[in-house]
Amino acid sequence: MRPVPSQLLPVPVLIRYLNRLSTGEAVSVKHRAGRHSAMNSLALALLLCLLGCTGLPENVTPVGDFRLEKYLGTWYEIARLDHSFERGLTRVTADYSLRDDGGVRVLNRGYSARDSAWKEAEGKAYFVNQSDQGYLKVSFFGPFYGSYIVLALDREGYQYSLVSGPDKSYLWILARRPKLDQVILDGLIAKAARAGFDTSKLIFVDHN
Repeated sequence: MRPVPSQLLPVPVLIRYLNRLSTGEAVSVKHRAGRHSAMNSLALALLLCLLGCTGLPENVTPVGDFRLEKYLGTWYEIARLDHSFERGLTRVTADYSLRDDGGVRVLNRGYSARDSAWKEAEGKAYFVNQSDQGYLKVSFFGPFYGSYIVLALDREGYQYSLVSGPDKSYLWILARRPKLDQVILDGLIAKAARAGFDTSKLIFVDHN
């Protein structure tokens, strides 16, 4: 997989520009202020999204020595923090495979008892920095990406993984089988709690 830049501008330059936008200094000609005001607001929103949606939450560090070829394949969702896009789904899996462009094809699948139907979502993911760091960005809709951060991993067999999104409201525990050893599960939950995630709100996924 090839690395893909996560920002359009170097971070220090971007921060200076955001500060100028927030104080109105980016509009240097007074009579153009009205015309540029909406553009500046849009640029600010887009740049903040680029930084926030693919950034690292506080106290979350991606694993190093990450090997994508061992991470590919099917993972079972053991637990998650609730979000509307997965609400009510059971038997949830994520399947990762290589794309022709060097990225990762992401196929998420879960069963909705309410609709008596399987739900699927296909996306794509790319490394944010180095390809040996568990820090990717994933998209299920056009050019909009969110962080996919592996913060804990079974180093030997790649049998379990702890994954964060762009902020502390996103958390998943994944495993290669529908059930995970309780001692390992407790350890992953404890690690997430130490990093600041509200693990009391975890939903444990039914795979029966």
